[in-house]
Amino acid sequence: MSLFTSTAAWVTDEHRMFAEMAGRFLDDALVPNTEKWAENGAVDRAFWLQAGQTGLMAGSIAEEYGGVGGGMGFDSVTLYEQTARGDAGWGYGIQSIVTHYINTYGSEDQKQKWLPKLASGEMISALAMTEPGTGSDVQAVKTTAEKDGNSYRLNGSKIFITNGQSADLVIVAAKTDKSLGAKGVSLIAIETEGAEGFRRGRNLKKLGMKGNDTAELFFEDVKVPMTNLLGSEEGQGFYQLMKQLPWERLTIGIMALGAIDFAISETVKYVQERKAFGQRVMDFQNTRFKLAECKTKAEVLRSFVNDCIGKLEAGELDAATASMVKYWGSEVQNEVMHECLQLFGGYGFMTEYPIARLYADARVQMIYGGTNEVMKELIARSLDV
Repeated sequence: MSLFTSTAAWVTDEHRMFAEMAGRFLDDALVPNTEKWAENGAVDRAFWLQAGQTGLMAGSIAEEYGGVGGGMGFDSVTLYEQTARGDAGWGYGIQSIVTHYINTYGSEDQKQKWLPKLASGEMISALAMTEPGTGSDVQAVKTTAEKDGNSYRLNGSKIFITNGQSADLVIVAAKTDKSLGAKGVSLIAIETEGAEGFRRGRNLKKLGMKGNDTAELFFEDVKVPMTNLLGSEEGQGFYQLMKQLPWERLTIGIMALGAIDFAISETVKYVQERKAFGQRVMDFQNTRFKLAECKTKAEVLRSFVNDCIGKLEAGELDAATASMVKYWGSEVQNEVMHECLQLFGGYGFMTEYPIARLYADARVQMIYGGTNEVMKELIARSLDV
């Protein structure tokens, strides 16, 4: 299994070596712990530090900030290698997204302060946009950040926050001017340790992705230095979010591909061993045709994902195309999981088999990062010009 296509222009020897290194580390440190993390509802902090020592989170961070100075292709490799091993618990995808918010909009002081710790795993990050009454409509957030001397006072709550229980650094979408709608939204970073008035709710119980800690976050007069504003002025938050969403949506497509590759591999092994009516399940024409369909869908998605990564590296990934790869990748992922679980028969319904976990993990891919219905609307708008 590999993220790369043979014709992907963005791929270098460094990417291939990075993939091999990442794969070896994840086989040793992630695969044996996936089930334990799912049971515990969180990934061990020690693993984050191990991943940092290995360099898994440093690929696209500049050398002066503790990284190796590569492009987004390295983050893509890490995400694929993780999910191609059947894991959706480790919240590296959000870590990468937050890293690039800081890398793109952060001041020099902010970069020096936070990027090395994000690369090393010393800091775990979260992105707090969704609220109890506000999902994909980010401009309607009700969390506020009011000036108080040289600080902001944050008030409000966020829900379904990935890495919510463990996050040391949270980027919060808040209204710095309630009268301006989208133009009143700003992004403010908060360091959670010792933050008075900051509170985490319980670790939310989910259908899938159980190894990832997901929480509601509460802000009650939380004092945050004004120097923690991302960007040079207030009111840029909605613009910043829209500019970074293509990468967030591409991460979902990459994760879909990794999970699909793992599911197909596990299913092929199972049907080659399992017998029914005196022959291997693999020998039934229905089985072979279903797997042929799944494999074809995987290869079409692989080509699309690689094309999008190349566009991203060139600064050419537009919102409509990113919406397509998120929508299409997550839809195909759910289709493949459905077919693969069916081929496992009754055993597929047992959580001791990875396919059951993969089936449950896949469902949210069509919801977060903007629902697939929103993706279709964004794609349609690109046609209606």
